[in-house]
Amino acid sequence: MTKIKILVSDKLAEEGLKILREGDAFEVDCKYDLKPEQLKEIIGQYDALIVRSGTQVTEDIIAAATKLKVIGRAGVGLDNVDLKAATKKGIIAMNTPGGNTTSTAEHAFSLIMALARNIPQAHSSMKAGKWERSKFQGVELYGKTLGVIGLGRIGSTVAKFAQGFGMTIKAYDPFLSAEMAAKRGIAVCTFEDLIQNSDFITIHVPKTDETSGMIGEKQINMMKKSVRLVNCARGGIIDEAALAKALEAKRIAGVALDVYDEEPPKPDMPVMKFDACVLTPHLGASTAEAQVNVAIEVAYSVRDALLGKGIRNAANFPSLDEEAFKVLEPYIDLGDKLGKFAGQLVNGGIKTVKISYSGLLTKYNVMPVTMSLAHGILKPILADNVNTINSIDIAKDRGIDIQEVHLSAEGEFVNCIMLEIVTDKETLEVWGTLSSNKKPRIVKVNNVYVEAVPSGNILFIRNSDIPGIVGAVGVALGNARINIAYITFGREKEGATAVSVVNVDGDVPVAVIDGLKATKGIQFVKMLKV
Repeated sequence: MTKIKILVSDKLAEEGLKILREGDAFEVDCKYDLKPEQLKEIIGQYDALIVRSGTQVTEDIIAAATKLKVIGRAGVGLDNVDLKAATKKGIIAMNTPGGNTTSTAEHAFSLIMALARNIPQAHSSMKAGKWERSKFQGVELYGKTLGVIGLGRIGSTVAKFAQGFGMTIKAYDPFLSAEMAAKRGIAVCTFEDLIQNSDFITIHVPKTDETSGMIGEKQINMMKKSVRLVNCARGGIIDEAALAKALEAKRIAGVALDVYDEEPPKPDMPVMKFDACVLTPHLGASTAEAQVNVAIEVAYSVRDALLGKGIRNAANFPSLDEEAFKVLEPYIDLGDKLGKFAGQLVNGGIKTVKISYSGLLTKYNVMPVTMSLAHGILKPILADNVNTINSIDIAKDRGIDIQEVHLSAEGEFVNCIMLEIVTDKETLEVWGTLSSNKKPRIVKVNNVYVEAVPSGNILFIRNSDIPGIVGAVGVALGNARINIAYITFGREKEGATAVSVVNVDGDVPVAVIDGLKATKGIQFVKMLKV
């Protein structure tokens, strides 16, 4: 019997290799530090590739992978894998989102304690032969408020640790219901409430367009002067220049960073000169246990996928038979784009997601489409922590009720997906279907009919139905030298609410968006990336 060949191109813990080598099914080759051309030359021999962060699985590598069925990443992200190329070629790409949870949470809490008791500074003083007890007086954690930004696996674990120290927990997470948080003894609050009223703030969100720079000078100036910040998530979520300015002015009591805008950071990085700043070199997942955990997790996932025992932690598509996949493939794409479009528009904490299917779709098991749609809704906030396979479970963990409805009669559109999202602030309805060439289209937003292309950079505008709005948008974008690719608009009725959906070539600067918001008759403007 021909064995299934697996290439491990980055060093993997022996516990993971042992799982793959059990039995006679697999032949496992470990070849580390391969140059791209070397990997390209041999990848055609293998059915599966396991990597960590070192190997770059580019489009060229994937094009040469004539037998490859699975790519497994022993780690959270998949930024070193060309996901689009893998999906196009039908290769399953998997990661290990849970393997480093405890490791990263422990490191974050260690930094909280180090900040509270000035441990690194006192250590350096002692090493220098000094005895400065009064200089390093700290604060107790007991009775203090910890603000947790992002209550996923890692954030929830940090919260548990903090509760053990008698801390009160505030959490900001748009995808976690107040009811679910209350069961964990955590108070859900707004972002503004958290940054204004927390004694310690710890960040556990991925870096996305929404979270990049989410803590800048404006937010820091809203905080208590006694606040201490910790970032073990991703560099760039806290504005490093604003942080240095706050430390210089003693506007905050301290900060601890494990991640940076640039890694490794430059030796003259401004925050380095402050005693109130504790720094570690991206050690969140750097424990022996975490490396073993991700190795075991990726080994089981790759093994089961290759043996047809199920697919876990896949980042690109669910398992379907060939016939069903041909029918559902364009609807899976539609679901993902519909979800991303709506997920960036919705306001408030999501309680219910109701997905209604009509036409041809009702003849199939549309769960892959539902999963893709849920992934689209969650992706703008959770980034690499959510994929098509785990999206439903993550939604449930956050108290989001996902309902799937098959309509027996044809509606206004043939083969349509009708999405209704209910939050604690509003209800948003977005309808999608396929064009004649099977391309995704948004055809209705609430009560307004449109014909929008959910792709790339989109400027979504809600306005009063008065003359001059379209012209004002065109002038604003033209003055900023931003090209309009497509534009569609519709209205509820004459003189009522209207909607414009503008596809543009490139990002729209904040100043342009602010200018549009100030335009008479424009009620809402948001930049979407689909």
